[in-house]
Amino acid sequence: MENILSIKNLDITFRTNAGNVHAIRGVDFVLPRGKTVALVGESGSGKSVTMKAVTGLLDTNVLINDGKIFYNGIDLLTLSKKDLRRKINGREIAMVFQDPMTSLDPTMTIGEQIMEGMLLHKKISSSDAREKSVELLNLVGISEAERRMKNYPHQLSGGMRQRVVIAVALSCEPKILICDEPTTALDVTVQARILNLIKNVQAEMNLSVIYITHDLGVVAKVADFVNVMYAGKVVEVGTVEEIFYDPRHPYTWGLLSAMPDLETEDDRLYSIPGSPPNLLHEPTGDAFAPRNKFAMKIDERETPPMFKISETHFAATWLLHPDAPKIEMPAELQARLIRSRKAAGYE
Repeated sequence: MENILSIKNLDITFRTNAGNVHAIRGVDFVLPRGKTVALVGESGSGKSVTMKAVTGLLDTNVLINDGKIFYNGIDLLTLSKKDLRRKINGREIAMVFQDPMTSLDPTMTIGEQIMEGMLLHKKISSSDAREKSVELLNLVGISEAERRMKNYPHQLSGGMRQRVVIAVALSCEPKILICDEPTTALDVTVQARILNLIKNVQAEMNLSVIYITHDLGVVAKVADFVNVMYAGKVVEVGTVEEIFYDPRHPYTWGLLSAMPDLETEDDRLYSIPGSPPNLLHEPTGDAFAPRNKFAMKIDERETPPMFKISETHFAATWLLHPDAPKIEMPAELQARLIRSRKAAGYE
């Protein structure tokens, strides 16, 4: 498959009053053209920072130590912030954030905000931009689009505001849409509508989509490929079927075990013991080792490489080394995955 976006060995440090935080520690990531890739992991694992590096939205206290970010053959890290914003952001790569009220200007009408990007990037007339804005509002499922153009953000519900943010993101017909927790602040029924909306728009506009989320239920609905992140690194990569039905990293086992399941016999919902490491003090060896009951002595000394499981499936755990003891995933998770496979029609 052709990759529209490719991140190679991205390494990022935050300068803080307490010291330097090594937030991203050699991330590799690819987005195939027309596909959906999910970045999952606990808060602080580096998901949003990685994607903000793509769009040049990192704060001034950030140092990019190493890495390359290729979009259609162009290394975005070689562009100035001015060129990135003028040539790439909005026009080629657009982002939908978690809280629509932080993305929308409360002093501007909905119509003005959708038209703004088109007038700046596409150099079209106001009447054409207005006509296109109405089309976009209809596309994202907002009724009475002509009237809504005159509304301000506070006059809309949370779900409608998020639809407007998606319309703004789509206004310049980007090739990549990055969705950073786009449904977290919404109730379940509105969440389902927004996810279906993004999926339908993706098919219609041939978009490549990145989801940043900690909600594995969302991932199961929308993703083609999944990247699991922990402590600033990608620790497992695979298709959505490989990650959900044949996970190999103990951290992925923990994430899947923590999902609610109606048929689980345990009285309490599982949680991964311990806390993520403080990256002010960079961990030696495998960062997940202190929380991993299957950790070996080598985990304390050396960072595991990515071991190949299939052409599309890789995991960074010493348990996959040929000399490692054979460890099975927890029995309850194994039973759950068998149920899931049967329900999905997999043998």
